[in-house]
Amino acid sequence: MKHKILIAGLIISGLFTSCQQFEDDYLDTDTPSTLDRSVIFASAELAKGAVDGIKVPFAETNSYRGRFLPYYGLNTDTEWYNTSQTAGDKADLCVYDAKPGNTEMNTTTNAYAMMFAGIERANTCIAGIREFGNPLPDTEMGQLLGEALTLRAIYYADLLKAWGDVPARFEPITTATLYLPKSSRDVIYKQLIADLGEASTLVAWPNENAYTATVEHVNRAFVKGFRARLALAASGYQQYPDGVRRSNDPDLSVAKMYALALKESREVIESGSAHLESTFEGLWRKYNQEITTAGGESLWELPFADGRGRMLFTFAVRHTAASDQFQANGANRGGAAGPLPFIFYDYDQTDSRRDVTCVPYKWGTTVPGTPFPIAKQELGSLDTWYFGKYRYEWMTRRVTSDNDDGVNKMYMRYAEVLLIAAETANELEGPGAAMPYLKEIRRRSFPAAVQAEKVENYVNTKNSKEAMFNAIVEENKFEFTGEMERKQALIRWNMLKTKLDEAKQKMTDLAARTGAYADVPATLYYKYKDDNVSLDIYGLNRGETTNPGAAYSSVAWTWTGATAETKISSLYKVGVNPDNRQFWPIWQVFIDASNGQLKNDFGY
Repeated sequence: MKHKILIAGLIISGLFTSCQQFEDDYLDTDTPSTLDRSVIFASAELAKGAVDGIKVPFAETNSYRGRFLPYYGLNTDTEWYNTSQTAGDKADLCVYDAKPGNTEMNTTTNAYAMMFAGIERANTCIAGIREFGNPLPDTEMGQLLGEALTLRAIYYADLLKAWGDVPARFEPITTATLYLPKSSRDVIYKQLIADLGEASTLVAWPNENAYTATVEHVNRAFVKGFRARLALAASGYQQYPDGVRRSNDPDLSVAKMYALALKESREVIESGSAHLESTFEGLWRKYNQEITTAGGESLWELPFADGRGRMLFTFAVRHTAASDQFQANGANRGGAAGPLPFIFYDYDQTDSRRDVTCVPYKWGTTVPGTPFPIAKQELGSLDTWYFGKYRYEWMTRRVTSDNDDGVNKMYMRYAEVLLIAAETANELEGPGAAMPYLKEIRRRSFPAAVQAEKVENYVNTKNSKEAMFNAIVEENKFEFTGEMERKQALIRWNMLKTKLDEAKQKMTDLAARTGAYADVPATLYYKYKDDNVSLDIYGLNRGETTNPGAAYSSVAWTWTGATAETKISSLYKVGVNPDNRQFWPIWQVFIDASNGQLKNDFGY
């Protein structure tokens, strides 16, 4: 059963001042929290409520729930906002053309503010536990301090990847620190990496104590994996005010950060405290069934209560009816984003990840049924696919909320740890050291009958550093499409515009059935299976061009003319260079309220 994050009573909620408060008189007013900190943070039970309170801003209406998760990470060379061609502020967030006054974001309750609200809550807990809680390793207070440090790092990591340089706040706000300018992200990255190093000595491995029995609490495997992720981001290419480059800080050099990432990822692997799920489909069924037991592939999940969160509402295979046999979440839920049209055809046909990740149908209009109306699968179009990792039909409960589904965000999983180990081992020790990790990923992806070719032979041929790196870039695509992790990876590899341009060309070739997509069929044949609900589709695989018979209906599987050109060109805004728009601007309301301390770079 999912652990639901609730505001833990007035005495605890009173601890926290929001980063949105810009009035000096508020900060100068005595509150009960200043009197009670010595009580709250000397008690593990009360301190736990305060640390759980750090998570509350994740689920606020315009925070991760409704603004950050639905838009950040699109558009890449694998994923896009499915209506990128429709001009407007929603599309602008994805097509590298967001402006400071964006109407979806330019509010004081936006994700930017909520992240700093979470940071302020974390700062209060960290200071209080250090002062009153005696947080030692293998103690409850130590676990709570480690979780607070990690949650603060999560908020900051997402601020850095979405906005670049932001103010550094690692102590509770005072009147003297109410208005701060932006700090170098290098300074913040170094603090986060140090904090996670400390946290890893305080929190337990998965299932070592009651806290770490669920992936809705922080555990050591996640902390180490997350630290490795941040080390790669900190040392990678990214847009600075003076151009796209790596950090000039010697503490964030590739040599140092890759060594740290390799060490941390190997320690997770060697601990045996996490593992790949036995099948890729099984992983995503478990996710949609909301099984949050620690020790499997999911390392940490951003927790939503049943009535909060929009992962399926936004990203699931689309359901057009307001209510059907799987959900009552409202009409046209899911399908806001999806894989790029060629991704299905880039997978090997025997790769089990393909049909889980890329879905060519939606759930259509309903017919009467008992106890609920019955929706059938309906074919979509070549230019609009859906993410199959998110499915109402795989849930064990029926969502009845009009606006939210309550399914968690899987923030990091063990597969990423393996790919981090492969990438860093290849860089520091050569391709031979990377091969076991890449093989483990692919072994789960292919049936036993083809593993000699698709796993052993494939990986063994990547016997140069360049070949192995390119294979890891491709494997990242096949493993993580639909999880919106690709954008930051492309940025740190200095491949963002290059890969986006490749994707545009691939879509052009697919539409024209030329080049690598010349053998993609232009006609699909379909019929309903015996359940009269699920589609039996012929013609999706390359080379399937023979009419399977009168039992099947046919439909053109084409994408041509001005419609194709317009949508393809919308992967990023015409006239915009994505490498010069790697971040969102700080929204105008925060610039205006900063007492002149904040400004936008990068030509915004």
